[in-house]
Amino acid sequence: MKRQVKIMKTTPNEKLLKKALNAGKTKKYADKIFHQEKEIFDLKQLLQISKSLNSVLQFDRLIEAILYIVMAQLKTFGAAIFTKKSFDDNLFVLNRDHYGFDISREVQYSINVDHPLINFLDKSDSGCTPDEIGKNIKTDKIVKDLFSLSPSFFVPLKAKNRMIGFLLLGEKMESSHEFTDYEKNIIENIASLAAIAINNSQLLEMTTTDIMTHLKLKHYFFTLLMERLDIINSSGAKKEPLSILMIDIDFFKKINDTYGHAAGDIVLEEVARVIKSCTRNADTAARYGGEEFVVMLNNTPVSAAMAIAERIRKLVEESAILYDGQKINVTISIGVSSYNFDLEPAKSIVDRADKALYESKQNGRNRVTLSKNNLPKD
Repeated sequence: MKRQVKIMKTTPNEKLLKKALNAGKTKKYADKIFHQEKEIFDLKQLLQISKSLNSVLQFDRLIEAILYIVMAQLKTFGAAIFTKKSFDDNLFVLNRDHYGFDISREVQYSINVDHPLINFLDKSDSGCTPDEIGKNIKTDKIVKDLFSLSPSFFVPLKAKNRMIGFLLLGEKMESSHEFTDYEKNIIENIASLAAIAINNSQLLEMTTTDIMTHLKLKHYFFTLLMERLDIINSSGAKKEPLSILMIDIDFFKKINDTYGHAAGDIVLEEVARVIKSCTRNADTAARYGGEEFVVMLNNTPVSAAMAIAERIRKLVEESAILYDGQKINVTISIGVSSYNFDLEPAKSIVDRADKALYESKQNGRNRVTLSKNNLPKD
């Protein structure tokens, strides 16, 4: 007798159920693959961000680069950074480069390193919302001023286990106003990369800056000048002009002998302040040695360089430098040279400005002289 095998037929409802289960598995795998691909993409982005930030050493340019990266990666309408002006400073201040915030000129956006807000942020890795901050610390005037900017998120910037500043994020572009855990992880990684880059930039700033005048040191100036000339010489047909100013304080030894070296230091600081006030972030001013200064004016033709030099000379002459109740009258002499796109070495361009400065001294001081190489040819 043959054994009969009873075959159960699948009902239409069971078919639909199997199809739904298979579709669910497919969707689950598809979602998993999507998230893994996103993680790989974000890791690649972080690698590119790291390379980009570590290639920028100049502090102002670095801050600008960080803000652009943050806004693009985190999709916010604004970003701002608070950092110290120097390593021994006790305040975190708002950097002048910021985007998307309605900054009031009547408010001084600064906060002491010992403020409760800083201590609270220091305990966080990815950051905090204004609501979280408001629930945990007293909202004094400083905190209220920050809240008035309507930030969506506060992000600590930490390098070597210490806070070197913090980041403010503006409103999110997407409909969801809260950052997800995954987004907070991205924020933490970007903040870590930014903090390391800022710390390195500040270390470089400290080792390449004159303590008294806060201008660059001579050796670093020449490094930047040579780099700039390489860029110009390899830029093809369209080349940006570059000019050099050599500046010397007239009768500086007499000032030291008459009023003392402390007065001489004040004069140096004031002349440096005037020079900085007449130059842009793209320019580089340095203390060349003693009472001499040098300035590299990027994308500046000789005519504009002469005008800038004359403005510096006039402002120094008009400055009221007071020391111990006495007014010290100060003048400066300036020499100007401009690159002629002829592969001239950096030192030669500076030497030409120095020779023009010597002519200013020989012809009565308190004047601006242009290098003979840049004079119009007959």
